Amino acid sequence: MCGIVGYIGDGNASEIIIDGLKKLEYRGYDSSGIAIFNKGKLEVRKYKGRIANLEAAIAGEHFESKIGIGHTRWATHGAPSDVNAHPHSNMDQSIAIVHNGIIENYVELKEWLIKEHQVAFNSETDTEVIAHLISVFYEGDLVDAVYKAVEKMRGAYGIGVICSKEPDKMVAVRKDSPLVVGLGEGCNFIASDIPALLKHVRKIYLIENNETVVLTENNVKIYNADRKEVKREVFNVTWDADAAEKEGYDHFMLKEIHEQPKGIYETLNRRLDDNGMIKLDGISLTKEELDRFNKVYIVACGTAYHAGLVGKFVIEKLAKIPVEIDVASEFRYRDPFVDDKTLFIAISQSGETLDTLAALREAKNKGARILSIVNVVGSSVARESDDVFYTWAGPEIAVASTKAYTTQLVCLYLIALYMGYTKGVVEDATYHKYIEELKAVPDKLREVLAQEEQIRNIAKELYKREQVFFIGRGLDSGVSYEGSLKLKEISYINSFAIAAGELKHGTIALIEQDTLVIALATQDRLFEKMLSNIQEVKARGAYVIGLAKENNREIEKQSNRVIYIPECMDEITPLLSVVPLQILAYDIAKLRGCDIDKPKNLAKSVTVE
Repeated sequence: MCGIVGYIGDGNASEIIIDGLKKLEYRGYDSSGIAIFNKGKLEVRKYKGRIANLEAAIAGEHFESKIGIGHTRWATHGAPSDVNAHPHSNMDQSIAIVHNGIIENYVELKEWLIKEHQVAFNSETDTEVIAHLISVFYEGDLVDAVYKAVEKMRGAYGIGVICSKEPDKMVAVRKDSPLVVGLGEGCNFIASDIPALLKHVRKIYLIENNETVVLTENNVKIYNADRKEVKREVFNVTWDADAAEKEGYDHFMLKEIHEQPKGIYETLNRRLDDNGMIKLDGISLTKEELDRFNKVYIVACGTAYHAGLVGKFVIEKLAKIPVEIDVASEFRYRDPFVDDKTLFIAISQSGETLDTLAALREAKNKGARILSIVNVVGSSVARESDDVFYTWAGPEIAVASTKAYTTQLVCLYLIALYMGYTKGVVEDATYHKYIEELKAVPDKLREVLAQEEQIRNIAKELYKREQVFFIGRGLDSGVSYEGSLKLKEISYINSFAIAAGELKHGTIALIEQDTLVIALATQDRLFEKMLSNIQEVKARGAYVIGLAKENNREIEKQSNRVIYIPECMDEITPLLSVVPLQILAYDIAKLRGCDIDKPKNLAKSVTVE
């Protein structure tokens, strides 16, 4: 989850690294630090808290450095503190390291280092083990020492290493954690993610698993696990760095909520020809191949998992094929029934979600066809899939995902429609009705966004609540989970979602006078049943916020307040109904004074299990 940046070149290393870390703060912000080679020795500065703390602390220092590494942390081993912050060093301060990931056998390695080499540890982290391990193997060749250290390590890691005895080079290694290399003129970079580099370079190497990179001022070489040099094509970044700026919005989350009409339009219309027929980015899924599949597996985490709940519904409805959905962290540990007749759909915004990546590899080993839905071109999930269907959401910086979710939904609708039409189970009229409904979503979404002030007024009534229930039926049930997640992750309110029909099987015991219930009732065929569920909680004293299509005014009789979305097919409602819930979560969090873009204990890209 953490962010790492490294620089070697003819510029001011400390300034360049800190600037890069600011672009990665969404990956973790418990602490930050830098290590630079300055006047013949390594200088390490690291502090608990945001990068601003680090920047302020070193503002008066004058560093003359052309090489360095930096880190912004999401804590795993050891609480956030100055001592536990990265970079970490060996005992004589000649080697410094930054690390993203987890070393699973760090306890074993730590005990060995203490017993056999009398190493004294300063921190509680797993990362410090790496610095001492490299030091033990160092005999004048940093690259050799890193290779030997890596042979001892188990886990996931992206690491950057510098050494005062070899100040002309930097070494980086990738295993199951993201790592990119930026190629400049008279300078080179490493980073966890591309945004850290865009101010300086557009040419990138995407580093593969188990590869080691050696960087000098004018050269970059990539080696495999056998220490043989490998060639890599340059990846040219074409998207605009300004897309990752706030553009006048108070928070990235609010900006990204408002970018959803554009993201949905781009994701949809880039895949339709002049006749409205779907083009799956060169993905070949013939009728014969689709008929061969006897099952679809959707695997994801968090918000992407909630998108998968909708995907399960639409694929089963349109493609007439059974779909299982699983949380990626559970998939590998229950011996799933996956074989060469399985279509495995992995969903990940970053394309680096480690649990999803591990599940993908398991399914691939069992012979499944892998189709991934990701937002980041060249990410690990994308590179390891048989087929990739990119969302066109643009950079998403806020930790709480919004536009990635809605564009993932569009991808799933397109995949389901394509499968059903290709198999011959979706007729022409039905196909084109869905396409027209999807085309209308961006404009309808703008109507929803126009209700922002009304939703803000509702938030003013509710923001002091400490417990909320979300309920819904059918597709509304899946959207309830996402609405609940948005609220809890940025406002820290205890929020709980449940299928409305399950209320009477236990949860209704928690409903009492003035309990806040947000009731989604956008499914026409389930509307009357949903009204009955609202009556059940109202009878126990609940305060109900209803959400329905604009023609279903009957809900006003059962609700204290109502938010309406434009009329549309039941199957399309998740693209509209989730947005008022995103806005409500944002406004409540803002009124509570929360750090919306960087909520506590969370990071954008989850690269540890």
